Amino acid sequence: MSREFPDLLDPWKAADGHRTFEGSMPLARMQRLVPLLAPREPDSGRPIEWPDARFRARFAHDQEGTVNVELWVEAELPLICQRSLRPYLESVSRHSLLGVIEDPNEQDALPDHYEPILVEQGRMALLDIVEDELLLAVPQVPRDPAVPEVEWSTVGGQTADRPEEMETRRPFENLAELLGKHRPD
Repeated sequence: MSREFPDLLDPWKAADGHRTFEGSMPLARMQRLVPLLAPREPDSGRPIEWPDARFRARFAHDQEGTVNVELWVEAELPLICQRSLRPYLESVSRHSLLGVIEDPNEQDALPDHYEPILVEQGRMALLDIVEDELLLAVPQVPRDPAVPEVEWSTVGGQTADRPEEMETRRPFENLAELLGKHRPD
């Protein structure tokens, strides 16, 4: 892990000094992201290596005096493909412009091109904003682009090329008739 940045910083002082922080962070430190990643020890017995996330955060003031953070994040996220159920690496590259606020009510005053970042007690953690960007980048349904789409399905041991060729099964089709026979009079 690159340590060219502090764990916590004052964004106003960083903006006053036009500071830029960059480096890398292990994915394992991102406690909200870890449950979404492929397990480090899958059933195959071969451990999955989790590469570090790389980032650069540049602090500045805009013309209105708003403290902003221009953030770039890149990572290879180990995810489980929902087609093959195998791990793969999802390439992520994000660029965001964050507007620093101290109170949620200040969000409406931010210009539209800023994403709000709430700072509590005058300090912010770079790990948190990098993790937020990676959480936004995780696909809802992870799919390895190297795995082809399923173009057929199997139903009852038969293979059908198109859904309209599949036989429709109606297990309760005769239920009303059966219930009528067993009804006490």
